[in-house]
Amino acid sequence: MLEHAPEVVHLSITELADRSGASTATVSRFCRSFLFKGYADFRMKLSAELVQAPAKPSYQDIVAGNSLHSIVQAIETNHLRSISDTTRQLDLTELQRAVDSLQRARRIDLYGMATSGIVALDFQQKLVRIGKMAHYWPDSHMQITSASSLTEHDVAFAVSYSGETPETNDALQCAKERGALTISLTKFGMNRLSQASDIRLFASSLEEGMRRGDMASRIALLHVVDILFTALVSEQFDEYVPLLEQSFQQVKKYRKEKGR
Repeated sequence: MLEHAPEVVHLSITELADRSGASTATVSRFCRSFLFKGYADFRMKLSAELVQAPAKPSYQDIVAGNSLHSIVQAIETNHLRSISDTTRQLDLTELQRAVDSLQRARRIDLYGMATSGIVALDFQQKLVRIGKMAHYWPDSHMQITSASSLTEHDVAFAVSYSGETPETNDALQCAKERGALTISLTKFGMNRLSQASDIRLFASSLEEGMRRGDMASRIALLHVVDILFTALVSEQFDEYVPLLEQSFQQVKKYRKEKGR
């Protein structure tokens, strides 16, 4: 597939199996392991990928002695690509399921550590502004404490770019045992957190870079959160927009009274 991608989009699953020396079942399993619905879905998305031009530059890591101009360009490239890559691989069906679940939820718990915790906190602050009962604690013990009081009427939303953060996985597992519907937001691909979740949302899977400081990955995760929040408000516009305006005006009022 890597060496003959343009040809693959024109091959049936049987033809590809013959050309690659594999069985059709192997080809099908290969596609599903990358979260495609099957070979037809894989071939369609591969075709769409191939027609996109020009090729995007690769993610750029921090290097010594770069000029300020080069740094500005590199960060812009990383952030724009993380958003573009995330948008292209979003599953709209799963996204809608997440929106519907969040709309119905009596209470929403949010879990995440370190950079992913910042993303979870950002979502919590947005949800509170539209009247949702949403909770996020940076302490991992408190996340489990909160999860232990959830019910089948609640949603647990867990963020972990790697999908392997032990504390986040523990909190999600506790919420699942309590009967809450679970949603994960991780990098693209199967991992512990996504496998344990009822609804799986994915951000772009970035190239590795030890000095990048989770910058592009944070932008990718926040991009998904912003999409979810906008969809929630759009669906119940007449109810949520007055709440947003009310919270804005109240903050403005009290900041003005205190001379801030």
